[in-house]
Amino acid sequence: MVGAVDIGGTKIAVGIVNPEGKVLCRLESATQPEGLYESALERTVNMLKAVVAKTGAKLQGIGIGSTGPVYPFTGEFGNVHFFPHWRGRNPVKDLEKVFGVSVAMENDADASALGEAGWGSGKNKSRLIYVTVGTGIGVGVILDRHIYRGVDQAHPEIGHHVIDASGPLCVCGFRGCWESLAAGPAMVSWLEGNAPPDYPHRGRLTAKRICELACAGDEWAQRSVEREGRYLGLGLANLVTMFVPDAIVLGGSIMKSATLFLERIRTVIAASCCFVPYDKTELVLASLGEDSNLIGAARVWYHRFGSSGEDRAP
Repeated sequence: MVGAVDIGGTKIAVGIVNPEGKVLCRLESATQPEGLYESALERTVNMLKAVVAKTGAKLQGIGIGSTGPVYPFTGEFGNVHFFPHWRGRNPVKDLEKVFGVSVAMENDADASALGEAGWGSGKNKSRLIYVTVGTGIGVGVILDRHIYRGVDQAHPEIGHHVIDASGPLCVCGFRGCWESLAAGPAMVSWLEGNAPPDYPHRGRLTAKRICELACAGDEWAQRSVEREGRYLGLGLANLVTMFVPDAIVLGGSIMKSATLFLERIRTVIAASCCFVPYDKTELVLASLGEDSNLIGAARVWYHRFGSSGEDRAP
């Protein structure tokens, strides 16, 4: 049994995951990112102890998936935008001291990629890209069954590659990066900025609501969905051209409405990727469900400390 910790901007979830990738028990708590790291660590420890007690599990180890940047081989938080007071703190070492087991941490997109590669839609794919689309866009890349890492073991921020240099300003400092054009808030921003002043749904918009309105036939919501599909397609086409993976797995809250976007995405990829065999890259939806982040976090431990002892995907 492996303990799993998913650290996000709004909540910290913990669980116990069995060797088949099933979550046996889970708890969660608000992250309180403006607060002290010590408080978040104490809540995480208490939740882990509670799920261990409830399941009677004997922990082999603990895997952590966290919004990044993180340093996977030292266990430290980097300059995480959501956690202004946590930089340099080390949940890997802290949890090892408390529980006496090995602990491994990865960026949450890499963790989700490992989960899908081990137990989900990307199983048996040696070249896999996982893309999560929600409040932001996160990408995890697995090449020849290894997580791709940059210099200093950095996680590449592919969600911030530029699609349209004249586009909206992003928190990363660029204009027109993929996240600023295709994440959930971009759908809301575009619709609020382009719909007429008397648009009846103004003021209550979310990406989920826009998708619901589009399904109900609302013209402006359908325009926002069409734009979303185009920009998702452009970013994915870039990934196909650069990596030519076996599969791209799509997850995140926006992909719960994937049927609204997939046709447009495939059209854009087909029109943009003439120099690579784009039709050999499978475009599939994530299959691990609501517990995917916890399952991915558990897979982080298997990736680092599994039977092979190698830092690689199964």
